[in-house]
Amino acid sequence: MIKSALRDKDKIVLTLVIESYVRHGRPVSSGSISHMRRISASSATLRNIMAKLEEMGFLSQPHTSAGRVPTDRGLRHYVGGLLAVKGLPEERVSLIQEEFPNRTADFDSLLIQACRILADSSDNLGFVISPHIFRIPFEHLRFIKISDRRILVILVTPFHMVLTETLESPLPLTQAELDRASQHVNQNYRRKTILSVHDALLRELPHHRVKYEDALNKLLGLLRTSIAKGEGENRIFLQGTSRLLGKAELFDMDKLRSLFENFEEKAALVKLLSNFISLDRVKVLIGSEVNFPNVQDCSLVLSHYGYSNQVLGSLGIIGPKRMPYEKIIPLVDRMAKRLSLAITVFGREVSL
Repeated sequence: MIKSALRDKDKIVLTLVIESYVRHGRPVSSGSISHMRRISASSATLRNIMAKLEEMGFLSQPHTSAGRVPTDRGLRHYVGGLLAVKGLPEERVSLIQEEFPNRTADFDSLLIQACRILADSSDNLGFVISPHIFRIPFEHLRFIKISDRRILVILVTPFHMVLTETLESPLPLTQAELDRASQHVNQNYRRKTILSVHDALLRELPHHRVKYEDALNKLLGLLRTSIAKGEGENRIFLQGTSRLLGKAELFDMDKLRSLFENFEEKAALVKLLSNFISLDRVKVLIGSEVNFPNVQDCSLVLSHYGYSNQVLGSLGIIGPKRMPYEKIIPLVDRMAKRLSLAITVFGREVSL
């Protein structure tokens, strides 16, 4: 493989090939590039540049007589340039401002709304991963008895949203015991996570006053059992599956059906997407870069959202490799910022 760097003219030709292929879905010839009149070069020069790009692995030629299409490496190079671009087309900004709620106490509703806007604005599959309730700092925590061994956890976040989770207790608990445990936890561990409460109780239980001991022992058993079983796994919200199914020309439909079967196994999908959460503003994974069955024809564009300096979860878009990256990347970036802002300033007017 040729390892020489791309010249400016090579980059322009690669960009024109990719943009034409994304728009029309057909192999791109040197003649069609010449007709665009966006580069000053003869057809012979363009053919030589495209042949060079093919040798370097940025383009491929499906058939000897056909034009060329971008490879995953070519798309990666193109996307790398887009990731430095900021801003969102005005019509997209308007859509987010009009439809995204400024206030809600229902965290799930906020995430579902974000997911729907991603799907509607991109015409692809939108996803949002909800944070695990055990990993979110709480302003106030309450345990409510549903039955002898079923406990409802109500968590009020520092950003004034309410999350709930139902847990199974290994021992029966009375509401009085749950109230005593709630009182102790709120007095001593406010702004901590339930996971850190569990760890602290393990260390400190021998030193607690007698009136809390039995209740806290049972609470510790409840948390230990729930954590061990992985109860309340990160949930994923998906919107727009029909949009991908309506793009048969962009996918091998057998692979797409298999992909959606894998999506139904949401735990595997959550694990995959959670592994890609990083502090990068936006991350793009193209085809073969995603270690998940039957996604060779797909790309993932994702970012993270959070509160203060804490990453809570990720969101993004799954679509065909032939997606308009120049629109999708800033859309995902803006939605991540918008969701983070809505969480951070909940209860006040949000203006972007």
